[in-house]
Amino acid sequence: MLALCAGLGACSTSPEAIQQNDPFEPMNREIFALNHKLDNRVALPVATYYRSAAPAPVRKHLHYFLTNLHLPVTFVNDVLQGNFDRGGEAIGRFAVNTTLGGIGVFDVATGWGMAYHEEDFGQTMGVYGVGEGPYLVLPLLGPAVPRDIAGGFVDHYFDPLGYVSWRHKFYWSWGRSVLGFVDARSQSVDNLREIERSSIDLYATTRSLYRQSRDAEIRNGVPDAQGLPDF
Repeated sequence: MLALCAGLGACSTSPEAIQQNDPFEPMNREIFALNHKLDNRVALPVATYYRSAAPAPVRKHLHYFLTNLHLPVTFVNDVLQGNFDRGGEAIGRFAVNTTLGGIGVFDVATGWGMAYHEEDFGQTMGVYGVGEGPYLVLPLLGPAVPRDIAGGFVDHYFDPLGYVSWRHKFYWSWGRSVLGFVDARSQSVDNLREIERSSIDLYATTRSLYRQSRDAEIRNGVPDAQGLPDF
């Protein structure tokens, strides 16, 4: 996929597509429409049912558990980015919540001044100036860019659970992914509905929000001073 994107990146459909870093816009729009239909017919009903059927405390503590599992990956990427203070917070939070918080089911660390944050190797590459590549919409997975696709592959090797062997590991891995998706989708239901109601072009809005969100994550929320107008 990365080789294909690199080879076809110069094949634009319009000057506007180049400006938006979206040379495959016609194909992306078709996949986006398919994903949107599947979301409305499958993912949204499942997330809505989950919100109505599972008590709020269950959803909250499951969210704590799932986010705690990602902290070792966050720690490695913090270190690779040279953010040792944030890395210390990540591994400290993981240690506290895994032990005192019952393998992450309870969030003790936030009260101790160790707030949650998330890093991935796509962000790490962005910190070191690696370009995102052409905007893509993947079937079932949604918005992505080659840099983040490659980063997700690398992050798999940063996850210590990937090196642990036990029975039925395949089902555990898929169960974790499914629960993570349902948890994330259930928390974003209201925001996504509001975006859809207020958007003239949902595809363009989604593309813009994805790129802005990733850019903010790479900069850890620090304003982009270089991107400001030169007065």
